[in-house]
Amino acid sequence: MNNNLSRRKFLTGAAAVGAASAIGAGTLASCSAEGGNTGTTGVYDFKRKEYNLPPMLETAPDGPELKAGIIGCGGRGSGAALNFLDAGTNLKIVSLGDVFQDRVDNLREKLKKERGVEVPEENCFTGFDAFEKVIDAGVDVVILATPPKFRPEHFEAAVKARKHVFMEKPLAVDTAGIRQILAAAKMAESQELKIVTGTQRRHEHSYINLWNEINNNGIGHIVSANVYWNSGKLWHRDNNPNWSEMEWMIRDWVNWTWLSGDHIVEQHVHNIDVANWFIGEHPVKAVGFGSRQRRVTGDQYDNFSIDYIYEDGRHVHSMCRQINGCANGVYEIFHGTKAIATTVGKNPQIVDSSGNQLFIAEKSETSPYVQEHINWITCIRQNIPFNEAEQTAISNMVAIMGRVSAYTGKEVTYDEMMNSDMKLGPSIYLMNNIGFIEKATVSIPGTLERA
Repeated sequence: MNNNLSRRKFLTGAAAVGAASAIGAGTLASCSAEGGNTGTTGVYDFKRKEYNLPPMLETAPDGPELKAGIIGCGGRGSGAALNFLDAGTNLKIVSLGDVFQDRVDNLREKLKKERGVEVPEENCFTGFDAFEKVIDAGVDVVILATPPKFRPEHFEAAVKARKHVFMEKPLAVDTAGIRQILAAAKMAESQELKIVTGTQRRHEHSYINLWNEINNNGIGHIVSANVYWNSGKLWHRDNNPNWSEMEWMIRDWVNWTWLSGDHIVEQHVHNIDVANWFIGEHPVKAVGFGSRQRRVTGDQYDNFSIDYIYEDGRHVHSMCRQINGCANGVYEIFHGTKAIATTVGKNPQIVDSSGNQLFIAEKSETSPYVQEHINWITCIRQNIPFNEAEQTAISNMVAIMGRVSAYTGKEVTYDEMMNSDMKLGPSIYLMNNIGFIEKATVSIPGTLERA
C-alpha cells in the first residue's frame, strides 16, 4: 500500500521531471497576483489581478450533438450526468463505466427514469479497465467521477484520446498523481481541449461577483484569510463478507487515504482553492495538526487545522472537520486593509470593521453544479480556450501539503512536496487483493512515519 511512509519518504526522492515547467506555465483560466508589500512601512500597494472566465450563460448554446461517457457511476457521477444533460440541448449520454456492475445498472436506470435516456447495454462496461472502453465507445466528451486515486490515469487516457474532459475534484491523492495531471494538462492545452474540474465555486455567480468587487479594491489588499469546512461525518459502508478487501475499500472510499486523499483533500480543497483564487497565489509552506476522534472505518483523520504561509508572509488558517454534534460552517473570510469579505450566510458580502454591510454579491438561480457544465459546453461549442486542470492541481497539492504536515507533525514546504516521490496505494489493482487493511493504519504525528 506504501502507506507506511516515513517523513523522508514523504518529502524527498526523485525530482519531479517536468513539474517545474508545468507549474510555471499559466492556463487561460488563471489568476496572477501583482499586489504586495511596498516595503518596511507596512503599506500595501493594491494592484488588480487577471482572471478569464467564459461567458456566464443561463444555458449552453445549441450546436452539434455532444456524446458523453460517464466514468464512475456512483453518487457524484450520477449527479454530474444529470447536470450535463440539464446544461443545454443536443446533449446525450451514450456510455457508462464503473468497477461495479450495480453502480452502472443504477445510473442506467436513473437516466431512463428521470431523463428518458436509454444507454445501450453494449456501451456499459465494468472492471478496472472500464474507463478505456468508455473512452473508446464513440464519445466526444468524458466525465470522470471515480474515487480520486484513479483520476490521473483516467485523465491522461482521455486527453491522449483527444476528448474534452469534465473531472471531479480532487484530481489526485499524492504527488505522483499531481505530476501526471500536470503533464496531461499541458498535453490538453496543446490540443485545445476544454477541461473543467468540478471546483464549482469558480463558476458560481455570487463568488465571481465577490471576487470582482475585491479585485476593484473593495477591501484593499488581502492581508490574511480563514477558510473552513466543518460538518458532520459523510458516510461509510460496513464490510460485507462477500466482498474482498479491495471491494470494500473502494465502496467505502471516502474513508481511506489512498483512495480519497483524506477529507482535507477530497472536500476542503474547495475552500483552499477559493483562497488561492482570491489571493492570486498559493502558499509556500504549511504547519498543521489533526486527529482521529470518531471516524469508524478507514485510516483517515476526522479533523485538521493548518496554518498556510505565503511567500510574502501572509497567513491563511484552514480548518476542516467531519464529526457529528459539533459547530458547523462552510465558508471563507478575507481580511483586507480596508474591509472584510465573507461568504458566511446566504450571500457573500463585504463588511467594515463594525460589521456594517458595504456590498452584497448577487446570486443566480442556476445551480453552480449545472453552471460549470454550461461553461464547459459553451467553451467546446464556441471554441473558447479553457483548461482548469493546472490551477486545481495546485490547490490539490496545497491540500496534500497540509495533510502531510498534520500526519507528520512537521513543517512542510510546497517545493518539498513537488519534489517528493509520494505514491499511495497498490501498484496493481486486483479485486481479490488481500492484506491491505492492516497496512493502512492511522498516522501518528511526531513519529516521522505512518505507524
